[in-house]
Amino acid sequence: MSRSSERVNIVVAGLLSAGVLSMLAACGGISAATKERLAQTQTSVQQAQSTLGTSESGAVELQRAREHLEAAQRAADKGKEGDALRHATEAQLQAELAVAKSQSATARKAAADTLASIEALRKESVREPVRR
Repeated sequence: MSRSSERVNIVVAGLLSAGVLSMLAACGGISAATKERLAQTQTSVQQAQSTLGTSESGAVELQRAREHLEAAQRAADKGKEGDALRHATEAQLQAELAVAKSQSATARKAAADTLASIEALRKESVREPVRR
Protein backbone atom coordinates (compact mmCIF):
# COMPACT_ATOMS: atom_id res chain seq x y z
CA MET A 1 0.00 0.00 0.00
CA SER A 2 1.42 3.42 -0.86
CA ARG A 3 1.99 6.13 1.72
CA SER A 4 -0.69 8.35 0.20
CA SER A 5 -3.33 5.63 0.36
CA GLU A 6 -2.26 4.85 3.95
CA ARG A 7 -2.78 8.52 4.81
CA VAL A 8 -6.18 8.51 3.13
CA ASN A 9 -7.15 5.40 5.12
CA ILE A 10 -6.03 7.07 8.36
CA VAL A 11 -8.01 10.23 7.59
CA VAL A 12 -11.10 8.21 6.62
CA ALA A 13 -10.77 6.11 9.77
CA GLY A 14 -10.52 9.26 11.89
CA LEU A 15 -13.58 10.77 10.28
CA LEU A 16 -15.52 7.55 10.71
CA SER A 17 -14.51 7.36 14.36
CA ALA A 18 -15.64 10.94 14.93
CA GLY A 19 -18.95 10.19 13.22
CA VAL A 20 -19.49 7.03 15.21
CA LEU A 21 -18.62 8.80 18.46
CA SER A 22 -21.13 11.54 17.77
CA MET A 23 -23.75 8.95 16.84
CA LEU A 24 -23.01 6.98 20.01
CA ALA A 25 -23.22 10.09 22.14
CA ALA A 26 -26.97 9.77 21.79
CA CYS A 27 -26.82 6.25 23.28
CA GLY A 28 -27.91 6.49 26.88
CA GLY A 29 -26.96 4.06 29.59
CA ILE A 30 -23.55 2.98 28.32
CA SER A 31 -20.14 4.17 29.43
CA ALA A 32 -17.79 6.39 27.50
CA ALA A 33 -15.35 3.46 27.34
CA THR A 34 -17.96 1.32 25.60
CA LYS A 35 -18.75 4.13 23.18
CA GLU A 36 -15.03 4.43 22.40
CA ARG A 37 -14.77 0.66 21.94
CA LEU A 38 -17.63 0.75 19.43
CA ALA A 39 -15.96 3.59 17.55
CA GLN A 40 -12.68 1.67 17.42
CA THR A 41 -14.49 -1.41 16.19
CA GLN A 42 -16.23 0.62 13.48
CA THR A 43 -12.84 1.90 12.35
CA SER A 44 -11.37 -1.61 12.33
CA VAL A 45 -14.22 -2.95 10.22
CA GLN A 46 -13.86 -0.05 7.77
CA GLN A 47 -10.10 -0.61 7.54
CA ALA A 48 -10.67 -4.32 6.92
CA GLN A 49 -13.06 -3.39 4.11
CA SER A 50 -10.42 -1.12 2.60
CA THR A 51 -7.77 -3.82 2.91
CA LEU A 52 -9.93 -6.52 1.33
CA GLY A 53 -11.30 -4.37 -1.46
CA THR A 54 -12.96 -6.77 -3.86
CA SER A 55 -11.04 -9.82 -2.64
CA GLU A 56 -13.14 -12.88 -1.98
CA SER A 57 -10.72 -14.13 0.66
CA GLY A 58 -12.03 -12.98 4.02
CA ALA A 59 -15.36 -11.75 2.62
CA VAL A 60 -17.43 -14.07 4.84
CA GLU A 61 -15.55 -12.95 7.94
CA LEU A 62 -15.92 -9.31 6.96
CA GLN A 63 -19.68 -9.79 6.62
CA ARG A 64 -19.77 -11.39 10.08
CA ALA A 65 -17.80 -8.44 11.43
CA ARG A 66 -20.37 -6.03 9.98
CA GLU A 67 -23.23 -8.06 11.45
CA HIS A 68 -21.65 -8.08 14.92
CA LEU A 69 -20.92 -4.37 14.68
CA GLU A 70 -24.58 -3.70 13.86
CA ALA A 71 -25.64 -5.92 16.78
CA ALA A 72 -23.24 -4.01 19.05
CA GLN A 73 -24.72 -0.69 17.95
CA ARG A 74 -28.28 -1.96 18.49
CA ALA A 75 -27.33 -3.20 21.97
CA ALA A 76 -25.75 0.17 22.76
CA ASP A 77 -28.91 1.95 21.61
CA LYS A 78 -30.85 -0.19 24.09
CA GLY A 79 -28.34 0.48 26.88
CA LYS A 80 -27.15 -3.14 26.99
CA GLU A 81 -23.49 -2.49 27.64
CA GLY A 82 -22.44 -6.13 28.10
CA ASP A 83 -24.02 -7.20 24.82
CA ALA A 84 -22.57 -4.18 23.04
CA LEU A 85 -19.06 -5.02 24.25
CA ARG A 86 -19.42 -8.71 23.41
CA HIS A 87 -20.57 -7.98 19.86
CA ALA A 88 -17.91 -5.27 19.42
CA THR A 89 -15.22 -7.74 20.46
CA GLU A 90 -16.53 -10.36 18.07
CA ALA A 91 -16.72 -7.79 15.25
CA GLN A 92 -13.10 -6.79 15.93
CA LEU A 93 -11.95 -10.42 15.85
CA GLN A 94 -13.86 -11.17 12.64
CA ALA A 95 -12.39 -8.06 10.97
CA GLU A 96 -8.88 -9.15 11.97
CA LEU A 97 -9.55 -12.67 10.69
CA ALA A 98 -10.82 -11.27 7.37
CA VAL A 99 -7.62 -9.27 6.90
CA ALA A 100 -5.46 -12.26 7.88
CA LYS A 101 -7.25 -14.52 5.38
CA SER A 102 -6.88 -11.95 2.63
CA GLN A 103 -3.18 -11.49 3.34
CA SER A 104 -2.69 -15.26 3.48
CA ALA A 105 -4.38 -15.71 0.10
CA THR A 106 -2.18 -12.99 -1.39
CA ALA A 107 0.95 -14.63 0.02
CA ARG A 108 -0.11 -18.07 -1.28
CA LYS A 109 -0.67 -16.63 -4.75
CA ALA A 110 2.71 -14.91 -4.71
CA ALA A 111 4.37 -18.15 -3.60
CA ALA A 112 2.61 -20.12 -6.35
CA ASP A 113 3.66 -17.54 -8.95
CA THR A 114 7.25 -17.70 -7.74
CA LEU A 115 7.27 -21.51 -7.86
CA ALA A 116 5.86 -21.42 -11.39
CA SER A 117 8.60 -18.99 -12.45
CA ILE A 118 11.27 -21.18 -10.89
CA GLU A 119 9.89 -24.24 -12.66
CA ALA A 120 9.87 -22.42 -16.00
CA LEU A 121 13.47 -21.32 -15.48
CA ARG A 122 14.48 -24.84 -14.48
CA LYS A 123 12.92 -26.30 -17.61
CA GLU A 124 14.59 -23.67 -19.77
CA SER A 125 17.99 -24.33 -18.22
CA VAL A 126 17.89 -28.08 -18.97
CA ARG A 127 16.86 -27.68 -22.61
CA GLU A 128 19.34 -28.85 -25.17
CA PRO A 129 21.06 -26.03 -27.04
CA VAL A 130 19.85 -25.47 -30.60
CA ARG A 131 22.36 -26.78 -33.17
CA ARG A 132 23.00 -24.87 -36.35
